[in-house]
Amino acid sequence: MSDTKNSTQSTTGRATPGFNADRIDGKAFAANLLQRIKQDVADLRATTGEVPGLAVVLVGEDPASAVYVTSKRRETIAAGMNSFEHRLPEETTQEELLALIRRLNVDPTVHGILVQLPLPGQLNADAVIDAIDPAKDVDGFHVANAGRLAVGQQALVPCTPLGCVMLLKDRLGDLSGLHAVVVGRSNIVGKPMAQLLLQEDCTVTIAHRHSRDVASITRLADILVVAVGRPEMVKGDWIKPGATVIDVGINRISRDGKTRLVGDVDFAQAGHAKAITPVPGGVGPMTIGCLLENTLEAFRRAQAPTLLKSMKKVS
Repeated sequence: MSDTKNSTQSTTGRATPGFNADRIDGKAFAANLLQRIKQDVADLRATTGEVPGLAVVLVGEDPASAVYVTSKRRETIAAGMNSFEHRLPEETTQEELLALIRRLNVDPTVHGILVQLPLPGQLNADAVIDAIDPAKDVDGFHVANAGRLAVGQQALVPCTPLGCVMLLKDRLGDLSGLHAVVVGRSNIVGKPMAQLLLQEDCTVTIAHRHSRDVASITRLADILVVAVGRPEMVKGDWIKPGATVIDVGINRISRDGKTRLVGDVDFAQAGHAKAITPVPGGVGPMTIGCLLENTLEAFRRAQAPTLLKSMKKVS
C-alpha cells in the first residue's frame, strides 16, 4: 500500500473550548487523500495510457445502499478513474449475480469489484464475496486477502481499518511499542484492525462482548479503537488520559426529541484523551478514499510489468 503519511498533511484541530482532546478531522484528511489519488491516476494515465476501473454492483433498491453507490461513483469519476455501475433487480438470483462477477473478474478494464452489502435475503453474501477475484477485491473481504493480511503478506485491506491506521499514523507518526486496544472483533473492522496494528509493531489487545471488565482493559490503551455499534458505550473513565481514540461507530439515536448521530464513545466525556475522531466527520469520510486507494493499488499490481518497462525507458 502506498505511503500517505508524507503526502497528506496533518488534519488535526482543537475541539470545543474546555475540551482538551484534539479533534481528528477525517473529512479534511480524506479530501487530501482523494486529491493525491487523483494526481497518481493522472500520472499513471500519462505513463501507461490506462486508468484504474472500479465496478460497483447494487442488487435491489435499498435507499442507504443507493446513496452509497451514487457517492462512490461520483468520487471515482472525480479521481479520473473509470466507473462501472451494475444495478440489478431485487429478485436477482444467486447464479445471475455470480455470472456477473465472473465476467467482471476477467474484464481487463476492471481492477476493483465491490458488491454493495447488504444483499437481498435469497442471496448468499459469503458465496458472492468468495467468487470475487482476490486481486480485484477492493473491499478486502475475501478470505484470501484476510489470510494474507494475517500472515503479513501483501493484501488488499478492508477500507475502514485502513483509514483508521492512516489517521493514526498521521496523528502519531511511529506507532511501534504503543499498546493498542481494539474493542470489537468483526471480520470487517476489528480483526483486520488488530492485524494492521500488529504490522505497525503495536502491542495489541482485542476486547469483545465476552471479555471480562472491558473498562479495565481499555484503560491500558495508548491507542483505543472502538467498533461495536453500541451508542456511547465507552465512557470517560474507560479512557486513559492522553490516549488517542478512534471511534468507528455510527449510531442514530433520539435525544430531546431530535435524532442525531453518535459514536461508540461518549464524546463529551473524552476530553482528557490526546485526540479523538468525532462522529460524524471522523472515520466515516475515509471509507471512499480508501476504496479508491485499494483500486489504485490493484491497478498498480495488475500493471506491474508495464510500469516496470516504462520506468526502465525513463532511466
